[in-house]
Amino acid sequence: MDKFTQTFAPLKLGQVHDLAAARAAEGWRYVQILAVNTEEGIDLVYSYMKDGHLENFTVKAVQKTDVVPSITDVFLEAFVCENEIHDLYDVAIANIAIDFGGMFYQLSSKAPMTVVSPEQLAAREKAKKIAAAKAAKEAAAAKKAAEPAASASAPTGPTEEEIQAKIAGLDPEKAAKVRAAMEAKAKKAAAAAAPAPSPAPVAAGPTDEEIQAKIAGLDPEKAAKVRAALEAKAKRAQQSAEGKGE
Repeated sequence: MDKFTQTFAPLKLGQVHDLAAARAAEGWRYVQILAVNTEEGIDLVYSYMKDGHLENFTVKAVQKTDVVPSITDVFLEAFVCENEIHDLYDVAIANIAIDFGGMFYQLSSKAPMTVVSPEQLAAREKAKKIAAAKAAKEAAAAKKAAEPAASASAPTGPTEEEIQAKIAGLDPEKAAKVRAAMEAKAKKAAAAAAPAPSPAPVAAGPTDEEIQAKIAGLDPEKAAKVRAALEAKAKRAQQSAEGKGE
């Protein structure tokens, strides 16, 4: 052997026995079955070697409800690893050629390799929370980024040209009604948008010169009465002002 090499490839549970049979027919040597306890289940790694090359095939996340086919009818020596994996990881393996029935090891607890310490459990829970928070943050960011795009793609109303084209296709009477309704709507909108009118300026009263000119045009008796009334009014206004001043 000049050089050692190895590769890793995925393997489906249903392909485990067929792969072993193919490797045996091609002259490969069985090396081991490795079990690894993961968050998703038990990973099984089947290793075969030939001419200095080690092939590793991984079956991911085997569950307690799964049944793994034995390869001991092809490679008898695999009974050691298969019994070991059954006892230590509680993986169901069918038709092991030399089956110890769960007594390969004398154990105080079932599947001890799947038991996690309080520290490991706390670490896993922390990792789950961090992953959940990260996923929530990414989802919120994606939603926020999608909002402007959704607003931009929102459908707009028909243009003036499109409206006029539709009206032109109506019968004359109906088209006149539609145009009248549109004009009324436009007037209402313009009235609502227009600024409120400024109050009209209050007209100033006539000046003293204008009043005297008008009195001069009256007959002497009537003019005397108007002057007397004006003097009385002025006197009352003066008295009222003096009373407020006190």
